[in-house]
Amino acid sequence: MSVKKILIIQDNHALRQSLVALLEIDREFIVDQVDHAASALTRLNDAQYDIILLDLPDMDGRELCRLLRQSGVGIPIIMLTTTETQDDAILNLDAGAYDSIIKPFYFGVLLARLRAQLRQYEKSDEASLIIGPYRFQPGAKLLFDSEGQSKIYLTEKETAILRLLYRAEGGFVDRQTMLNTIWGHSNQVDTRTLETHIYRLRQKIETTPSRKKMILTRQGAYCLPVESKETLNISDD
Repeated sequence: MSVKKILIIQDNHALRQSLVALLEIDREFIVDQVDHAASALTRLNDAQYDIILLDLPDMDGRELCRLLRQSGVGIPIIMLTTTETQDDAILNLDAGAYDSIIKPFYFGVLLARLRAQLRQYEKSDEASLIIGPYRFQPGAKLLFDSEGQSKIYLTEKETAILRLLYRAEGGFVDRQTMLNTIWGHSNQVDTRTLETHIYRLRQKIETTPSRKKMILTRQGAYCLPVESKETLNISDD
C-alpha cells in the first residue's frame, strides 16, 4: 500500500501526540500536526495531503471544514466528535465532512475508516493523486508537475490506464486484465492497441522515454513503481 500523507488538526496536545504515534507505527502514513485552524490553513497552503483528521470544538471544527471546502480543498475530512446526534451528523456532513467518529474510539476503527475514505476518494473524479513527480487529476484528465505549473493533457484511455495502474499499488497488471477493464470484452481491440496507448503515454510522462521509470514492464504486465518495487528485475520492453 502506498504511503499517504495525513494532517491532524487537534487542539488537545496529549491526544494529538497519541494519534501521531499510533499512525506512524506501521509507516502507512506520513503525519503532520497542528493545534488550531489558522495553522491548518497555513499548512494546507504550503503542502499537499491525502486526508485530514479534524478534531476541534464543534463550531470551530465545522467552520474550518466549511472554509476548507470553500477554498477548494477536496480531500476527505474525518471529524472526531464527543457526541453525535442526528442533527450533529447532518451539520458535519453539510459542512463538508466525509465521515465522523465519536470519541472515545478504538484506534483500529479509526484506521479502518481512514482507509475506507481514501479508497472511496481515489475512485472518484475529484481525486488528486500522486504519481511519481506528478499530481494526477483523473476527473480533469490532467497531470501537473511538482510545481503545479506545467500541465500534461491526457486522453480518456490514458487516464484510465494510469488510474488502473495506480490502484494496483505497485503491483503488475497483465495486458488482458487491462484490456478487459478499460476496453471491455471487445473483439475490436487487442494487445497492440494497448501497447500503442502505453507508448504514447510514456512519450508524455517519461523524462527519457528510452529509459522507463514511470510505467514499467515485466512479462507482459505493467506497473507504476513504488519504493518497495525498485529492486525487482524489470525489463524495458
